Amino acid sequence: MYFTKEITRGYNPYIDRSEDDRGTQMNIGLLVLEPGDTYTFDEPDNETAVLLFEGKVLFRWAGKEVLAQRPDCFRYEAYCLLAPRRVKIELTALSHSELYIQQTDNDRDYEPVMYTPDTVQTQHAGDHGELMGCMRREIKTFFDYDNAPFSNMVLGEVLNYPGKWFSYPPHYHPQPEVYFYRFDYPQGFGVGFANGEVHKTSHNGCLVINEGMHSQGAAPGYAMCYSWGIRHLPGDPWLKTRIDEKEHEWLWKADANEHIFQG
Repeated sequence: MYFTKEITRGYNPYIDRSEDDRGTQMNIGLLVLEPGDTYTFDEPDNETAVLLFEGKVLFRWAGKEVLAQRPDCFRYEAYCLLAPRRVKIELTALSHSELYIQQTDNDRDYEPVMYTPDTVQTQHAGDHGELMGCMRREIKTFFDYDNAPFSNMVLGEVLNYPGKWFSYPPHYHPQPEVYFYRFDYPQGFGVGFANGEVHKTSHNGCLVINEGMHSQGAAPGYAMCYSWGIRHLPGDPWLKTRIDEKEHEWLWKADANEHIFQG
């Protein structure tokens, strides 16, 4: 399912587990702060991830603080704080700022981690002419099972070039996933496949993926950056799990498109 909201100053809930988790087992929201605003998370049961999309924010938690600055998510790397339950997070904005919030229940206690531009894991995909360059993108991971096995979540970003496809070739996995979209222009748009349906995606839109193939694309001329959040399933964590659709497995061939120009 896909949905958008009218964004206002403060916390904008997209998914609230106390009402309807839409199959994600997570809380999802967008926090909008103006200069001087302070917002606090102090969760008794949920772990919390705070990802800075844009702005300048002072993060404070457990006696520590980091001043994070990110003019935009297209040219600058991210700051992302992951903290367990019972850890108070205080966010103070020094400029207009927008932050993605992701939470789920977790009874494990662990040391909070601030992921910074120096520690983000980046994979450059489709850079070698695969499928005539149609799936070129940058896949960024802040934390997953490999570097944060204590968390019940995964969080990353994908920087999608204009007119390109991503989350491609078509694949799926059993763990629920949420995409939250940002475009370099507010009128930017793309297309998203999820749960057997096709959706027009837009700035600050949210796509919930519960089953099936979930490939995406961005319209020519519009760069797209989206956060991707996954909730591990009990006894079945997301271990970079990727199940390709059988009919599309041939797309992995190095010469997949050469037949078009032969003869």
